[in-house]
Amino acid sequence: MSNEILIDAARQEETRVAIVKNKRLEDYDYEFSSRRPIRGNIYLAKVIRVEPSLQAAFLEYGGNRNAFLPFSEISPDYYQIPVADKKKLKDLEKNNSLRNLEEGEISENHTSIDNIAGDTLEESKVKREKPYKVKYKIQEVIKKHQIVLIQIVKEERGNKGAAATTYISIPGRYCVLMPNSGRGGGISRRINNSQERKKIKKILEKLTIPNDMGLIIRTAGGDTTQSEIRKDYNYLIKAWNKIREETLSAKAPNIIYEDGNIIKKTIRDSYTKEIDRIYIDGDEKYKIAKSFMKMIMPSHAVKVQKWKENAPIFQKDKIEEQLNSIFSEKVNLKSGGSLVINQTEALVAIDVNSGTSKKDYNIEDTAVRTNQEAAQEIARQLRLRDMAGLIVIDFIDMEKFKNRSLIEKKLKESLKSDRSKIQVGRISSFGLLEMSRQRIRSSVQEENYDVCPTCNGSGSLRSMESISLEFFRNLSKAVKDERATKANVEIPLDLLNFIINGKREQLSDLEKENKISINLKANNALRGEEKNITLYDSKLNKLALKKNDEIRKNNRNRKKPEKSQIKEKTKTEGKKTIIKEKDSSKTKSNKNKDIRKETKEDINKKAEVRKETKEDINKKTEVKKTKSIKEEKNNDNYIGAPVKSDKNIEAKEKKDGWWNK
Repeated sequence: MSNEILIDAARQEETRVAIVKNKRLEDYDYEFSSRRPIRGNIYLAKVIRVEPSLQAAFLEYGGNRNAFLPFSEISPDYYQIPVADKKKLKDLEKNNSLRNLEEGEISENHTSIDNIAGDTLEESKVKREKPYKVKYKIQEVIKKHQIVLIQIVKEERGNKGAAATTYISIPGRYCVLMPNSGRGGGISRRINNSQERKKIKKILEKLTIPNDMGLIIRTAGGDTTQSEIRKDYNYLIKAWNKIREETLSAKAPNIIYEDGNIIKKTIRDSYTKEIDRIYIDGDEKYKIAKSFMKMIMPSHAVKVQKWKENAPIFQKDKIEEQLNSIFSEKVNLKSGGSLVINQTEALVAIDVNSGTSKKDYNIEDTAVRTNQEAAQEIARQLRLRDMAGLIVIDFIDMEKFKNRSLIEKKLKESLKSDRSKIQVGRISSFGLLEMSRQRIRSSVQEENYDVCPTCNGSGSLRSMESISLEFFRNLSKAVKDERATKANVEIPLDLLNFIINGKREQLSDLEKENKISINLKANNALRGEEKNITLYDSKLNKLALKKNDEIRKNNRNRKKPEKSQIKEKTKTEGKKTIIKEKDSSKTKSNKNKDIRKETKEDINKKAEVRKETKEDINKKTEVKKTKSIKEEKNNDNYIGAPVKSDKNIEAKEKKDGWWNK
């Protein structure tokens, strides 16, 4: 049996760490030089926005996105309240500290110290009171542009920013220092031996821990000496003093303390006395590991060795092949069964299949044996792939309750070596088990894979028949809406071949129906349903093609006439309209009130106005009739005119004097 840590640092762009037990890959970690992890780093940040609806604040700390700081993670030291009230809050917090807990156990209510560097902390038997969270709201005690010292507890992921806390924790090899928690001393829950717990409790009593600080003894400190714990504690105190000095001279936003690279984290958190060798491929990283091991554990520095063989370090024990399997959805089991792992936005689904297993004589025995092997492999795959969040496992159905309990117990035992905080449920009547795993960072799949540009991450493509039908519908609508005479269309090459070979008649029918010339052209940059349509009118002028969404948006954004400019239309006999615009002189604030408070008198006045307009119209028509009659009377030939006598004609002619000519 051999336990080894293999570190591949031959390339500067990437550092990979593999923990191997009996030639089997048990844990895997990696770090890219282009995007180093920020979890555990300490920053001097500035409050950008206080969100009362979330009871949280958003901070600018120097990252890609603003950090998220919930109110529960803000220390009372940052409350902008009177000094007397702040002192009361600190006293209440100390009364519920670890000094008053039995056996020096660690409360899990505090997020920043919960599960530090993989050490699951002891659950408190006394619930911590939270009076200050009830008494105050975040908008009352935290202000914009306030300067805060924070520590990142969760990496940025997707569109979400990093999560932060003001309760600082500095991990060492044997201890974890909490400089602003005031929680005294505590012991990791993983230390089960009662004698070791008593010994550690005596060591904590001998250490002079300040009243405003807390200290946790990690799992690695269970079998160590008092001098080593004291040495590690002094190292953490020096680190905190250096952080304080940096904070006083720095300007926000700025990084104050970096948790360390992957080499130091591996030796600090993953190395145990059971590890036989640490092989490192890379001169620079080898020197870092050797010096760090000499500083924290000088007697174990001999185990750090440089990889001297010509073959790559991960070719040893076929580690590279085992690593490649973590990128596959299907994981084969030795019994012939398999796991199918699907990661989605909401949860991780794991399906257990029996496969070709034929060793047992009945279905129940086959299901139990396959599920036991699957439970062990699932715990391993969760660590290797960094899968977190809600996880649903579909085990093979088992009829007996004792068999289901056996699988639950097996899964919990396999998860004990996991450094993340895990909650496991029971197997339901449907054969499903729900569990949750603390998300420390993005999964291996998210870090190493990009979303497929063709299927957009769905894993399936639309059929050519469906795409072509959708293409003809959109093209027909665009041509009819714009009334174009020519269309140039760019589509993917595979769609072009499909239309030319099987849809040529539909294309010609579309041209004849709309009297348009359609030119199809392949564009290798387009995929799936993507297309570019350019329309021209009869004069070959380019037309602006509007999408349905744009048309609806334009209709929604179209300005409606204000109520102060109401247009009243009345039809005349000649089918002409008279438009009257009424401009009210009231302000905008009174317009809505006047419209709502329209009285019956106003309604009656409007009715009278309508009657008056009708009477005016009738009067105008009568005036027009009288004018036309007068004009006709001036004309001698109008119908019904009195007949003129000869005497009247002669008198008129004499008056005109024409007979004198």
